[in-house]
Amino acid sequence: MLQNARRLIAVCILITLITGPASYGQQPSALNINEVYQLARGNYPLTKQQQLIAKTSEFTVSNAAKGYLPVLSINGQATYQSAVTNFPISIPLPGFTIPKYSKDQYKVYVEGDQIIYDGGLIKNQQQVAKTTEAVQEQSLEVELYQLYSRVNELFFGILLIDEQLKQNGLLLNDIQNGIDKAKALVANGVAYRSSVDELEAQSLQVGQERISLMANKKGYIAMLAIFIGRALDSGTTFERPFMPVLAAEIRRPELLLYDNQKRVYNDQQKLLNLQLLPKLGAFAQGGYGRPGLNMLSNNFAWYYLGGLKLTWNFGSIYTHKKQMQLLDIGRETIDLQKESFLLNTSMVQKQQIVGIDKYKELLNTDDRIIALRLSVKNAANAQLQNGVLNVHDYITVLNAEDQARQNKILHETQLLQALYNYQNIIGNVK
Repeated sequence: MLQNARRLIAVCILITLITGPASYGQQPSALNINEVYQLARGNYPLTKQQQLIAKTSEFTVSNAAKGYLPVLSINGQATYQSAVTNFPISIPLPGFTIPKYSKDQYKVYVEGDQIIYDGGLIKNQQQVAKTTEAVQEQSLEVELYQLYSRVNELFFGILLIDEQLKQNGLLLNDIQNGIDKAKALVANGVAYRSSVDELEAQSLQVGQERISLMANKKGYIAMLAIFIGRALDSGTTFERPFMPVLAAEIRRPELLLYDNQKRVYNDQQKLLNLQLLPKLGAFAQGGYGRPGLNMLSNNFAWYYLGGLKLTWNFGSIYTHKKQMQLLDIGRETIDLQKESFLLNTSMVQKQQIVGIDKYKELLNTDDRIIALRLSVKNAANAQLQNGVLNVHDYITVLNAEDQARQNKILHETQLLQALYNYQNIIGNVK
């Protein structure tokens, strides 16, 4: 008797320790799945890369814009020539001295160049930088989007355990009800003490299952806390989400990534075409050297000059055709990747719909099974109370009803998770 009493006290303490904290203390915080999505994104280290991408693009665009600024250069030159200009006059002329030029000549000058017309080359370079930024940001978005499926696993895993814990508590109540009835039968001498012992053993076994469930929930919560960078504990409540409305259109971030990648190829094509156009600029030069601009003087002198400069480089014309073909191949490759992605995603989408329909069909029969099992349990309660049903059979009936309810809990959570996984597959997660 003393040993059995200790077992009952242990079960009561266990239930109190597990369920008690929720009934007092601070109001527990609540989380819904959309909040978890956002917290997971904000806490993920790759999110910080967005700032680096934006800064890189800003610097690249700024550097390209500096092409409109004048370019200054300092140059120096010292040469020795094998021959210099001579005047073929041997007879001296009155009042005129024929200069003799030195074979060593010197020149130091500052030159400034200013672009007037570049055919839109600099502007296109800026556009390439912006498009590249869009590709990098969308690539990051594709990586971050993978977080949602991992959030679903943890979040719905916690919801499933919560429902299983509720059912576990109901089963403990049923067993305790059986213990009370068995004790009454023993007191009336119509049942053996072993009947009470068997029920108490079953109660302890169900209590062990509760311990395992609580440990699993604690593990899920710990992983989710790391994932979202927020302190969570057993007092945190997780709101069961509503059934989402399913859409058919695929709007995954990968699709925008493919489009942006093609835009890069288009901008690069424009850049290749612009490189074939002439460039017009202004220049100014001032310096000191021998000779200066006066060709009749062999002395060191200051000088300056300025004007317009037209440049038309035909060097890129030799590779232009092949480079254009390479860009066409790149665009075709992107189209094939996009087509393959849509095909694979559509297959997964249809497979997920089959799974959703399966859980809906299972749920249609779960309520009927539970109703039948409940009817059997009520009859078993009456039979146990009247001493016409042994405890072993009573436990079997309780376990059968519990299993039916557990199946419904599992199917409901699986359906909900399948619906949100479907949202994730087609890119409908906000």
